Amino acid sequence: MSGSGFHGFKQDMPPPGGYEAIKYKRNLPVRGVGGAVVFSTVAAICAFGFWRVGAGNVEKRELKREQAWSRINLVPLLLAEQDRDAYRRQQAALAREKEIMKDYPGWEVSDVFTI
Repeated sequence: MSGSGFHGFKQDMPPPGGYEAIKYKRNLPVRGVGGAVVFSTVAAICAFGFWRVGAGNVEKRELKREQAWSRINLVPLLLAEQDRDAYRRQQAALAREKEIMKDYPGWEVSDVFTI
């Protein structure tokens, strides 16, 4: 057998020009927005939040200042009112003492601080 029985054998060969390229890349749709968009959105929200906090701090500081000055300006009025109330109470106490002790001759109506 000198190989004469192998005349009908034909080996498979690639087509002329070769096979077409194998598509191995996945063609998936884009999932969501890009990282730059997410980062810039978060940065914008944070910037707005910090701006609001700063504005709130300025407002709070202004309210504290206003309250302090209103107290400073009202202290003389409140002290005068307290003095008038103390004087009125003292005069009422002296009037009660005078009414209670009217039957005792020689009793002098006086306040505690009179010597």
